[in-house]
Amino acid sequence: MATLTYHEQKDIENIKRLREIIRELPPFCADFFRGIEPQTSTRTRIAYAYDLRIFFEFLRQENPEIAKMEARKIPLSVLEDLTITDLEEYLEYLKCHPSETNEDVTNTERGIMRKVASLRSFYNYFYRNQRIEKNPAALLRMPKLHEKEIIRLEIDEVAKLLDLVEDGDKLTEKQKLYHERTKTRDLALLSLLLGTGIRVSECVGLNLTDVDLDACGIRVYRKGGKEAVVYFSDEVRDTLEAYMIERESMEAAAGHEDALFLSLQHKRMNVRSVENLVKKYSRLVTPLKKITPHKLRSTYGTSLYRETGDIYLVASVLGHNDVNTTRKHYAALEDERRRSARNMVKLRED
Repeated sequence: MATLTYHEQKDIENIKRLREIIRELPPFCADFFRGIEPQTSTRTRIAYAYDLRIFFEFLRQENPEIAKMEARKIPLSVLEDLTITDLEEYLEYLKCHPSETNEDVTNTERGIMRKVASLRSFYNYFYRNQRIEKNPAALLRMPKLHEKEIIRLEIDEVAKLLDLVEDGDKLTEKQKLYHERTKTRDLALLSLLLGTGIRVSECVGLNLTDVDLDACGIRVYRKGGKEAVVYFSDEVRDTLEAYMIERESMEAAAGHEDALFLSLQHKRMNVRSVENLVKKYSRLVTPLKKITPHKLRSTYGTSLYRETGDIYLVASVLGHNDVNTTRKHYAALEDERRRSARNMVKLRED
């Protein structure tokens, strides 16, 4: 039997988890997930499932009639019985609502927008298939999204971050004990994120066979499972080569033999562990910025755009399917370049 890739394994885990959540929802929800399966990834479907679970929890808490029913007994007709006012109350509920642990959960504008999009897709499926006659979700206005400034590391902060990973000067004595065992790995991993702009999921999914040091390239699996080759600099190659020499002497745990980046437990590093690693180092370099692996991706995109001025190249390297996504993220830089071009063309010689 062929060994599954990291992303195939995650898909299987997501499918199993999705089935568990669907069992908690009204039976007609299963039809929705079967219907959208060909056009969506397992990550998208499981996000929809979590969102719908919150929606039905809201209905049971706020609607006296539905509160009498078990979730599995809620009929499809409930969807068209709801009014636009009911759905607007749901938006208000999303701003702050209780969780299973009775702790309050808050959602940002972006989080609320995603949950509204999930609900619209849910309603659209049943309306399009003529299983409901009314679609109040179509009347629901999307919340206004206030664009936030992109947080990224400046050039000197990148240098300080990598220096810190190498020497560990600002770490506590306890952290330094672990640092001696992980600094080669940490330097290679952070250099790779900063030098290629790959997503954290793409990074942790790398296998030993996905790295070609001679060609200075790695094979990654983009969103949707699309395979791509991403190239890196000689500087990144040197850090990867040093780590891979060290990696050869490591004995990986069963099932993790192919993984490039291993944890101290000799298992494939996961997304959370990389997030914690980035947080540990970055807060010592720039405590006022909340740096995540995605911010390292933005840092690379910014540097590449400033060096090349080619928004299409940036979109291609970052794996954006739509260049407008890239334009939106780097709009301020585009405006900066346009302003700098104002004196480039001379109408008459001085």
